[in-house]
Amino acid sequence: MTVTKTPPATQSIPDLDELMARLLSDRPLLADTPDHLLQVVNVLESYGIVLDAYSRNLVFQGETQLLKPFPVMRFFHEGFSLDRLWKHLMGDRINFEYAEYCQKAMFWHATGGMDAYFDTEPFLEACERIIRLRCRRDPLMATINRIFPAFAPESIRSLTTIYALGLFWRVMSDIFIDLARRYKIGEVACVNDVVHHIRDGLVTAAAHPITYKVTEGDEEVWILPPEAGLTFLMDVAVPYVEAVFFRGMPFLGTVSYNAQAQQIAPDISSFKYGALYADPIPSMGAGIPPSLCMSDMFRNLPEELSSWYDSHGRGQVDAHVQICVSFQKSMFCVTNGAIAGTMPHPLDSSDPAAQQANRDHARAWSERLMGCRREALL
Repeated sequence: MTVTKTPPATQSIPDLDELMARLLSDRPLLADTPDHLLQVVNVLESYGIVLDAYSRNLVFQGETQLLKPFPVMRFFHEGFSLDRLWKHLMGDRINFEYAEYCQKAMFWHATGGMDAYFDTEPFLEACERIIRLRCRRDPLMATINRIFPAFAPESIRSLTTIYALGLFWRVMSDIFIDLARRYKIGEVACVNDVVHHIRDGLVTAAAHPITYKVTEGDEEVWILPPEAGLTFLMDVAVPYVEAVFFRGMPFLGTVSYNAQAQQIAPDISSFKYGALYADPIPSMGAGIPPSLCMSDMFRNLPEELSSWYDSHGRGQVDAHVQICVSFQKSMFCVTNGAIAGTMPHPLDSSDPAAQQANRDHARAWSERLMGCRREALL
C-alpha cells in the first residue's frame, strides 16, 4: 500500500512540469486527499455496476443484431416482456443510449489497431462473405445491399466496435467492483492505491485477445480472428481513452453547430469535448449524453457517497452535478492508470535511454492533459 501526503490547503493548478513530475515519480495526478478517495472509489463502484449492464447489452447486440436494419429489440438483452417494455418506455431502466454514444465516438474518431484492421483484405473478405450469406435468405437485406452497397460493410464495422467495447467494459467493470471490495477491507487507503489498482488491472488484461466470430446461417465467420493480433490495451482501451476521455463529440445545446461561427474544429483530432474537458454544470441538461450516465450511476450510488453529497454542495438537489464532478475526478485516475500502464520502462530504471523514453511518454500525455479541466485535480 502506498501512502502519500495530503496536499497543502493552498494549491495551484498543476502545470506541464508538475504533471510530468507526478507521472515520473509515481504520484497521482489527482490530489491525494480522503475526500477524493471516498468520491473516486464510490463513484467507480457505481460506474462498475452500470458498466456491467452496458457490457452485457453490447455483447448481446454483437451476438444477435448483425445486419438488422431496424434493431428495435437491441436493448432487451434480458429478454422481452410487456413489463420490461413499459419500464423501457417510462425510462425506468439503464440508459444504454450512453453506451451507444461512447461506441459512436470510438467508431467516428477511428484510432487504434482495430480501425486499421477494418481496412485490411481479410476483414473486407469476411464482410463480403457475411453479406452474401445473409442476402441469400433475407430479401430485405438483399434489396438494401443493391440500393446502398456501403450500408452492410459499415454496419458490420459499427457492430464490431460495439462488441469490442462490450468486451472492454466487461474488464473495466470487474476492475472497478474489485476496487470497491479492496477499499472496504482496507487494502486501498489512498488515491495512489486507486491508480495502482487500475494500472495493474489494465496491465493484467493488456494482452487479452480481442476476437469476434458470428454465425450466419449454418456457417461461422471470423470478423476479428485471433491471427489479427488485436489486444485489449492498445487496440481498445487506449483508443477508448482517446475517443471518450479526450476527443468526444460536441453536444447540442452546449456549443453552436453554426459552421460560420467556427466553434467546432474542422479537424476531429483537435476535438476537446471528452470527459476530461467537460464542464459538469450542464449535467442533466437536455441533449447531454453524459446526463444519461449520471442518472444510471445515481440509481446505483453507494450510501457512503450519497451521505457525503448530503453535506456538500446543495445536497441531493444537485446530486447529478456532484456525481459528474466526482466522475471526472475518477476518470483522471483511470487515465493516470492507463498512462502508468503504458509507460515504456520501469520508473526506477537507471538506463538513460529508458529514462528518456519515459520522459517522452510522460511529456506527450502531459501536453494532452494541459487543455483539460486541471482544476479538477485540486
